Amino acid sequence: MKHKPILIAGCIILLSQLALQPLLAQDSTRSITLKEAIDLSIKNSKQLKNNKAKIDEATAVVEEAKDNKLPDFSVTASYLYLPVNPDINLKTDTSKGGFPKVSQALYGIANVSLPIYTGGKIKYGIESAKYLEQAAKLDADGNKQDIIANTINAFSNLYKAKATVAIVQDNLNQSNQRVTDFSNLEKNGLLARNDLLKAELQSSNIELALVDAQSNYKLASVNMDLMLGLPEQTVLIPDSASLIQATEIKTVDEYEQQALQNRKDLAALSFRQKAASLNIKSIKSDYYPSLAVTGGYIAADIPKFISITNAVDVGVGIQYNLASLWKTKSKLAEANAKVAELSANQEMLNDDIRLQINEAYQTYLVTQKKIEVYQKAVEQANENYRITKNKYDNALETLTDLLDADVAQLQAKLNASNAAADAVVAYNKLLQTAGLLNN
Repeated sequence: MKHKPILIAGCIILLSQLALQPLLAQDSTRSITLKEAIDLSIKNSKQLKNNKAKIDEATAVVEEAKDNKLPDFSVTASYLYLPVNPDINLKTDTSKGGFPKVSQALYGIANVSLPIYTGGKIKYGIESAKYLEQAAKLDADGNKQDIIANTINAFSNLYKAKATVAIVQDNLNQSNQRVTDFSNLEKNGLLARNDLLKAELQSSNIELALVDAQSNYKLASVNMDLMLGLPEQTVLIPDSASLIQATEIKTVDEYEQQALQNRKDLAALSFRQKAASLNIKSIKSDYYPSLAVTGGYIAADIPKFISITNAVDVGVGIQYNLASLWKTKSKLAEANAKVAELSANQEMLNDDIRLQINEAYQTYLVTQKKIEVYQKAVEQANENYRITKNKYDNALETLTDLLDADVAQLQAKLNASNAAADAVVAYNKLLQTAGLLNN
């Protein structure tokens, strides 16, 4: 009865591996470097495609604002049929011939208007649209940095998942060899049956850990496939050498100063503030009249009555909307509130950037310290296992102590492997918060 848990665990592992083998056989494999991953993620990013559409839209708005400087030209033509003869009194003597019967009329009018002065509304509209266009481009640059950071993080997770599979597989091989050795000793009456069962149980637990590690690796690979625009059946093999990155750490103050110069979200917010300020000037222009050069041409033909051709007019027109005297005040209040809102947002963003940099800086320092500690821990775990194994072979330690030392050795190796990848992510996160990741 005591053998049932081990047998059941063994059956589960066997069935899981048999189920995974056909799927893995269908998958294609591809080795990939970090740079290749970043290039593919940028090329296939749906977010950047959306940003491109927003930039095109903002550019079109600029052109639309410029079009307001061009003249307006309209043409009107009508044909009228009069079923009833109208009563027309020209206040002139028509007793001799009488007034002709009018049953139809045809006329056409062409008008041209070129704005000369609009209180600055056109000028401010063009400048504001240009600022918003620049803000849209900066938003795209900021999103590009986010995509690069996400790709680095996903690549790191892929590397850690792959490394975990390799480390656990190596540990499983050692554990299986121990089970083989113990089985021979048990058959020869040199080892207690209970010790063999403990070794077999540990191997079963490691096999289960390996199944989980392989599943995590598969999911990490699928996640990268989707980010890079690759078929999700592609099993990616991360190039560990590409994670090696030269680092140059500066002070927190230096990173904060660089963030003020390089952060795209901060620059985009500044352009939006400029656009909002120009909107106030544009609204104030409603207080002023508009002036335009006008021209027109009229042609008309009323059979049996009158014909008009070459009626051309040129002049200057002025227009003033008296309602702006009481309607513009509320528009100005709204525009001023928008400027105040953007100004507050900038102050909050400045504080948030400082906090982000400090957090990223401390996280990076912690990862560096962890690398040192975990490297020592690996050395200590290896030495501890060697000593415990030697003592066990001389009957000075129990099998439980030996298996515990083996687990500690496995955990130390996993921690050291993960710490190196986490340090890469932490360093690039620091660059991102300072607006330097594109470099």
